[in-house]
Amino acid sequence: MISKKAEGFPLALDIGAGLGHTYRAICSDDAFEGEGGIGGVRKMVLLDSSKEMLHADDDIPVEGSHRCEAYRLHADEEDKLPFPDGTFDLVLSSQSMHWVNDLPNLFKEVFRVLKPDGCFMFSMIGGATLEELRIALTLAELERDGGVSAHVGPFVELSDVGSLMQNAGFALPTIDIDTVKISYPSAPVLMEHLQRMGEGNASLRRRERIGVDVFLAASCIYDEMYPIESEEGRDIEASAQVIFAIGWTPHESQQKPARRGSAKHRVGEMVTEHKNQN
Repeated sequence: MISKKAEGFPLALDIGAGLGHTYRAICSDDAFEGEGGIGGVRKMVLLDSSKEMLHADDDIPVEGSHRCEAYRLHADEEDKLPFPDGTFDLVLSSQSMHWVNDLPNLFKEVFRVLKPDGCFMFSMIGGATLEELRIALTLAELERDGGVSAHVGPFVELSDVGSLMQNAGFALPTIDIDTVKISYPSAPVLMEHLQRMGEGNASLRRRERIGVDVFLAASCIYDEMYPIESEEGRDIEASAQVIFAIGWTPHESQQKPARRGSAKHRVGEMVTEHKNQN
């Protein structure tokens, strides 16, 4: 929940804003205290590298837009963010950073444009996403072609997110994970869905062409290895791993760990005392 500051986060940046779904969510309700939308956001900059995505819904009114102003900015997330140091109270990103090649640089840029005690909150696709499809295609390609290649785009691992945040300078990192299971009638339907979502494999080392026999073999392997029963019959299961994280730019008001060696009790003493009380 965005609620640390009583005054909220007046100025926010949404990286990879796309069609503006996060902005619509911010506008959907009032702040708990003061003015603005959810979290006290009164103005939001929507940044995306696709100009078409940014302005695709310009003719659709946003309910509650009186709560929060919006400014759409066409810019590349891979470059230096076009803002002075310490500009924003809050930086958000929802399900878009898996398309960023240089995550360490992006995290450092986010840290730079945040004010002291500013918040960086994001969700992104995790490394265990589409592992069923990855395995089925690998086995099919080994069987048919005698080798393997990348078929699913590279995703960041959960274990790397904390390091990325700490290396960029963020304090008090909090990370959570959720795995969503989705059913599909077959592997070809899943792959078509990914293609129409614009979430195909963008790896530079991907093969230009794959034989129909590999896709048919992958579909059969997928059906055998990951079946689920549904009301309509036998489907397949696909996993989507979502990583959620929050970090803060350092500030004197934040809690800090005690000085190393200042503890007055050992952990073993505390455990022994607890057992004796029971």
